[in-house]
Amino acid sequence: MWKQTSDNNSSFSVRVVKIDVDSEDQRIDNFLIRVCKGVPKSHLYKAIRSGQVRVNKGRVQAEYRLQVGDQVRIPPLRTAEPDAPRKVPGAEFPVVYEDDALLVIDKPAGVAVHGGSGVSFGVIEQLRSARPEARFLELAHRLDKETSGLLMIAKKRTALVALHEIMRESKGRKQYLALVCGDWVNDRQHVKLPLTKYLTPDGERRVRVDKEGRFAHTIVTCVQRFGKYTLVGAELRTGRTHQIRVHLASSGFPIVGDEKYGKDEVREYFARQGFNRMFLHAHRLQVPHPISGEIMEFEAPLPAACLHVLKKLEAQQI
Repeated sequence: MWKQTSDNNSSFSVRVVKIDVDSEDQRIDNFLIRVCKGVPKSHLYKAIRSGQVRVNKGRVQAEYRLQVGDQVRIPPLRTAEPDAPRKVPGAEFPVVYEDDALLVIDKPAGVAVHGGSGVSFGVIEQLRSARPEARFLELAHRLDKETSGLLMIAKKRTALVALHEIMRESKGRKQYLALVCGDWVNDRQHVKLPLTKYLTPDGERRVRVDKEGRFAHTIVTCVQRFGKYTLVGAELRTGRTHQIRVHLASSGFPIVGDEKYGKDEVREYFARQGFNRMFLHAHRLQVPHPISGEIMEFEAPLPAACLHVLKKLEAQQI
């Protein structure tokens, strides 16, 4: 499984790893985080971007999913200083459902799902720290840091692979609630705008509508009108990065509190009202169980802060 060449100036030498079924379908960045213990994540992502990490002798992106038989080249990488170990505080989150294969939690806004990009740790690292006896805990999908709501964690490799397939083939239904600026026009609308990722001049990762981008499909429904604002439901039919946020903003209805794609003056106004987050919540999830195949439905109610905003809008206090 391992082939090495020597390099006396590095924490370890060049390694070539052949992927087996235990690592199948795992993202290359998550695989490296697991096998290169002690190496800062920033070093790992830099190695991927620069092409030092290669799969089957070719460059890949961090999102690449490993296949059985892939040959992964891992370059020499420096570990963190031994006198500065990273401490992750254990934390549990509200559990919506749990069995021996699947954990579904209600993630609060403001908590990243994993460490990286300036965040030292997130939900998955805190869960692992809180559950040291757990042999396997991996994110089945992702939510943005400022998005609250339903998040699935696989407790078995077989469950993770099955959940990834379910998401790729759109067998599950993920429904969100969002408060947007403006009076949403149609009761039900299909938004199909292709999306592509890009970097801002200061290195921030963002997404925009691009005719050369990847197909993206969101179904938006009107839930409640408040004049200048509308509560909408958004169902993902594809799972692109920032999909709901960009689709709504590009349609002329940015989400309240969205720092990347929303209106600064609206965010500042709601902050003065005590609302300091993005109003996007993963509300309902319908998905086949990854082991039994039984259709399961989960629901997470709107957080208190969001409900408070809606009550003030209903009373015309905002």
